[in-house]
Amino acid sequence: MNQVSRSFALVVPFLETPLNHWIATAYLICRVVDNIEDCTRSVEWKAERFEELHELLAHPEKAHRVLSGWEQASWDGLTESETAMMGVAGGLPLWQIYSQIPDSARQGIGRWAGEMARGMLSVQDPNDEPHFVEHNGVLMLQREQDYDRYCYYVAGTVGRMSTELVVDHYGLEEDTSSLLFKDCEACGRALQKTNIVKDFAEDLARGVSFLPDEWLQRSGYSPLQLTGASPDWKMMVLDNVLKELRESVHYLMALPFRAKGYRMASLMCLLPAYQTLLLAAKQQHILFTEQHHVKISKLTMAQCAKDAHRMLYDNEAIDRYSRSIESEIGAKLSVSAMQV
Repeated sequence: MNQVSRSFALVVPFLETPLNHWIATAYLICRVVDNIEDCTRSVEWKAERFEELHELLAHPEKAHRVLSGWEQASWDGLTESETAMMGVAGGLPLWQIYSQIPDSARQGIGRWAGEMARGMLSVQDPNDEPHFVEHNGVLMLQREQDYDRYCYYVAGTVGRMSTELVVDHYGLEEDTSSLLFKDCEACGRALQKTNIVKDFAEDLARGVSFLPDEWLQRSGYSPLQLTGASPDWKMMVLDNVLKELRESVHYLMALPFRAKGYRMASLMCLLPAYQTLLLAAKQQHILFTEQHHVKISKLTMAQCAKDAHRMLYDNEAIDRYSRSIESEIGAKLSVSAMQV
């Protein structure tokens, strides 16, 4: 897990058994989906691999045959460790574990990993949503609704998948489940959008912007030249993420206290996201410039862990924390706007 995502590896240990095994397995299967999408082979080739993935999700006992075929393929664009996941030695244990997960949980993983895969394939299709356009050699999502749709496919599906597993594991009542399902996709989108802001310059170096053309037009495309943007434009971008985070707070507060592990894991996703946006606001003068760098420190991450433990059983404290960060972000950008 550490080789795939250090941040996710920090969160999983908070979960109770077997939920930790289910979610870790689900996450690694989502990484397989990502690997197919990230490979630089043709769209037709990827479509064949996604079809085989759907077969694996429904019939994991076929993993050795499918992975043997994948092992012979050239996975252009992937790292050595990513390529290893697609072969027998590196990938078969994952599918063996998946096959042993109870039916209800395994079906939930398969349903939403399959939805993610269908979404990844639609990203490759110019006639399907979400739509991409190109401007001066940069590929970008076209409209805000495409931005939301993309974030749903790559992360909202994970929020839906995790919630189904949580409802199953804790045996949550229908009224609680309904509240969680209402906001679960926003949880995934919030984290994805936070990463899009954080990684804007890195993505741009690869010729991609996940912020939509509809927004970038309003800035005169200055972020694409890394020459900055107006405070109002930056506030618009951050506000969009904050709205998703606000729904994520509602989601977290709907979790019963007996879901201790998942509440803690959720806090350890939510608090660093808030701190990342706060850091972006504090150093907004370098946002979308050549100095664009938004990465919270290990010290801040450690403070997030302390705050998460402190607020674990205190919904009012969670609400105060989030509103305080939101107010501070607004104040930082308002001061900047007045100085222009």
